[in-house]
Amino acid sequence: TRGLLGTGDPGLAAHLTAHGPLPAVADLAAAAGGLTGRGGAGFPTARKLRSVTDAARATGRAAVVVGNGGEGEPAAAKDAVLLARSPHLVLDGLHLAGRAVGADALVLAAAHAALPGLDRALAERGDGARVRRVDLPDRFLAGEESALVSVVDGGPPLPRTKVPPVRERGVGGRPTLVLNVETLARLALLVRGDDAGGHTLVTRHTAGPHGRVTDVAEAPVGSRLADVLPLAGARAVLVGGYHGSWLPTPVAAELALDRASLGSVGASLGAGVLAALPADRCGLRETASVMAHLAAQSAGQCGPCLNGLPRIAAALELLARPAPALPGLLDDVHRWSGLVVGRGACSHPDGSVRFVASALRVFAPELTAHAAGRCSATTSTPFLPVPGGAR
Repeated sequence: TRGLLGTGDPGLAAHLTAHGPLPAVADLAAAAGGLTGRGGAGFPTARKLRSVTDAARATGRAAVVVGNGGEGEPAAAKDAVLLARSPHLVLDGLHLAGRAVGADALVLAAAHAALPGLDRALAERGDGARVRRVDLPDRFLAGEESALVSVVDGGPPLPRTKVPPVRERGVGGRPTLVLNVETLARLALLVRGDDAGGHTLVTRHTAGPHGRVTDVAEAPVGSRLADVLPLAGARAVLVGGYHGSWLPTPVAAELALDRASLGSVGASLGAGVLAALPADRCGLRETASVMAHLAAQSAGQCGPCLNGLPRIAAALELLARPAPALPGLLDDVHRWSGLVVGRGACSHPDGSVRFVASALRVFAPELTAHAAGRCSATTSTPFLPVPGGAR
């Protein structure tokens, strides 16, 4: 594979030298093969293409295609790096998807920092009039499919109920295909005969001599997690980001980077984040810090999320302290979590609770130590990135 990040030069000339012109494709859904979405849910791309095509045909309204470059996940950087290094692969994929579903509107939504580079790429291609680019707000939920549609329509980044789905009624009330920017770039490689679907981008967080080291790598699907993320000295491993799962290091070391292997322990790659927590940090402290951020990022539309997540976050803050907690506090966290799951318009409460539940399992010995007034961490310097924190 030539890879998504291989050219090192974001310009159009370098792109064409590396990849050649975009070929004509009669059936993009067939060309997509087994490619799954890289935005977190892992939905089959071919099925998305066909469902939007069918919806457009049934309604008699032209479809809209939206490239989703929204990374509200603070620990994720893969989409930002991809847009900076290979914007023309993303734009190729956007045009391919637009032709496949008969779209008359193409949108590329990304964080503010990515827009100057996208503007340069659009100008190089003469695409400024054909592709509308949208500045996404810096909110955790801004990249959620229905919240993204709201922003494109000029509204706030608020999720909506799943009925009708975006594929039937999205931007401007029209059938809308939303694909992650990595998915679009992989389509652009697949139609050129590259085995792009067999690789995935991951954001890695590891401990370095001067603090956390963050980078983005392209890894073969099915490779050993331990070959992708250095695990030596790790207390635990976070897989999937802040809606993901903590895993004990020995368990993570035996897993492969694919849906079946990760799913066997209740995990998924999610936002493509892998983090090896250093042994000198407290997993409960890290989880409490992240959960406070997740609670603050609630859209405020659904009671269980609006009220439940702050309660859980406040309880975790107490449990993260090396001091006896209030009697029954841990039971309260489990009870509140059960009341939150499945009760929101989006998956934010479910993902947040999954993250917390995994922490309570993996760091159970630390809970016992904290209750006795001890903490095994030897530094209070935070590890995981949280906006507004000393990260």
